[in-house]
Amino acid sequence: MEHHHNHNHGHHHHVEGKNLLFSIVLNIVITVAQAIGGVISGSLSLLSDALHNFSDVLSLVFSYVAHKLSRKKASNDQTFGYKRAELIAAFVNALTLISVALFLVYEGIERFFNPQPIKFGLVIWLSILGIVANGLSAVMLKNDADKNLNMKSAYLHLFTDMLASVAVLIGGFLMKYYQWFWVDSILTLIIAIYLIIVGFDLLKESTQMLMLFTPSHIDVNEIISEVHKIPGVKKLHHIHVWYLNEEELHLEAHLDCSEDIKMSEFNILLDKVEHILFEKFHINHINIQPEYKKEEDSKDFIVQD
Repeated sequence: MEHHHNHNHGHHHHVEGKNLLFSIVLNIVITVAQAIGGVISGSLSLLSDALHNFSDVLSLVFSYVAHKLSRKKASNDQTFGYKRAELIAAFVNALTLISVALFLVYEGIERFFNPQPIKFGLVIWLSILGIVANGLSAVMLKNDADKNLNMKSAYLHLFTDMLASVAVLIGGFLMKYYQWFWVDSILTLIIAIYLIIVGFDLLKESTQMLMLFTPSHIDVNEIISEVHKIPGVKKLHHIHVWYLNEEELHLEAHLDCSEDIKMSEFNILLDKVEHILFEKFHINHINIQPEYKKEEDSKDFIVQD
């Protein structure tokens, strides 16, 4: 079986793990401050925000560990290394986003029907702290989030934390000047709905990669059509296309040759196939099994092995 690893990664990006580490430290400070402030002020929303931040600390730590693992080299026991660790982290983080959102929905409804007076001064100052710290962390990860699903999950946690702190701040001012204690519940529900939406999108994307689904932008029939245009190709079949991680898009398939050619001639044919697959579909890991008049029960394009 011929294997080709195209070293010209069209989608390779260097992600800064140190930004994630800095965000972890900031979130630990915020969590402790908001938890203490929530107890002193009697603010359930502040305690909920502290819980949200605590879930973020766990998620960020998980993302950081996964990021480090993904850089470890392959070995005899782990032939792919830990390249899928960041996909697992993104999947878990998506689940925690949705879980926290459901908890906030419950707490928001409970608080709406049972509003309580709060020491709003402490709430206002601690929410400002949350906005500044989470906002700074989110800005630091924004560039990495555009390139890496694991970093995107960490960024979404921080960004929604910042929004939650904004909601707490608005609620604090409304409680201070208008005694509208119920508004905190409404803002909490809005944030929770947003969390569910972004969490579901992230969960769907990470699940598709973990399940080795064909990427949504890849049309297998188009791949077949393009490869079949190459002289010497009879049929491309037994095709599988998947992401190992966000930087490595793999294809494996069987290639029926139209002539009984030598291996050196097949290498020339393979170069043409690899060029088409990389240039038009950005597939950078290609594994092709050559065949000539091989009798099989199935020559379908897609085969469940």
